[in-house]
Amino acid sequence: MRIALTGEALIDFTASEAGTLAFLGHEGGSPLNTAVACARLGQPTGFFTQLSTDLFGERLMGFLERNGVDTRFILRSNAPSTLAFVERTPQTNRYAFYTRGSADATWAPEPLPQLPVDCRFLHFGSISLLQDPAATRIADLVAANAGRCVIVFDPNVRPSLIADMAAYRARTAGWFAMADLVKLSDEDAELLAPGRPVDALAADCLAAGARAVIVTRGGDGATLWRTGHEALAVAAPRVTVVDTIGAGDTFTAGLSVSLLAHGVERPEQLDALGDEAWKEVLRFAATAAALNCTREGADPPMLEAVHAALAQEDNGAVASRS
Repeated sequence: MRIALTGEALIDFTASEAGTLAFLGHEGGSPLNTAVACARLGQPTGFFTQLSTDLFGERLMGFLERNGVDTRFILRSNAPSTLAFVERTPQTNRYAFYTRGSADATWAPEPLPQLPVDCRFLHFGSISLLQDPAATRIADLVAANAGRCVIVFDPNVRPSLIADMAAYRARTAGWFAMADLVKLSDEDAELLAPGRPVDALAADCLAAGARAVIVTRGGDGATLWRTGHEALAVAAPRVTVVDTIGAGDTFTAGLSVSLLAHGVERPEQLDALGDEAWKEVLRFAATAAALNCTREGADPPMLEAVHAALAQEDNGAVASRS
């Protein structure tokens, strides 16, 4: 296991047509999507959560296993599965979540699980941090592995689940301080720091202890901030977008997979990575996310597809210069 993820696993019911009550179910949840993306991108990946024994939990377990995710640390419970209902709009996606008392929200392993010795990245974030006991135990797991693994934090803010946004913003500052690598969407940034420039929020994250902060902007690409360096931006590949669900999760997976490919296995190695290597990492992540957007639902690409798309883009760039 090179990459570990902890957090929610749920069923996304997506509206088959805007304005209707007809929904189709898909396996989802930001950490689950990211775990599947990491596995499809070729890195041994494990998931730390609790799944229900109900029909949805069985479907989630089977989905993880079919995609090669290590499930040996997943606990089981007769509590219900988390359910989410998603309606697509031209600008974004609207969500309604049913989480109270669910299996993943009540994840409280005792003792705390030990990550395998070969694990190098640990991801946390999303709605799993909104309910105890899971939120507390996730923070405990992260703290227990600080300095040993590269800690990746993706808040994946869902305002419909947050009753007190001011209190949530205050708690987020603590999660930033636990992370080596922070990945935010521009929507996350606006919700966490309304009216403030994105680079100011990135500076706050770096001051809290993060070594790198990345903000994605959908089709407009992504920007990286590091202490002592100029901001570094990459463009997003141009694709025909079918669905944006899971794009951010796939981008986050692409970061860890590509960083491992560049030899990053410890937090301090993020500081030593040069601009050209970071550009390759960001480009890999952006290409994986773009390919996800060409399909319905969260459907991350395989490693071969990303390499093929990058090669095609390189060939096109060479042709345009000749």
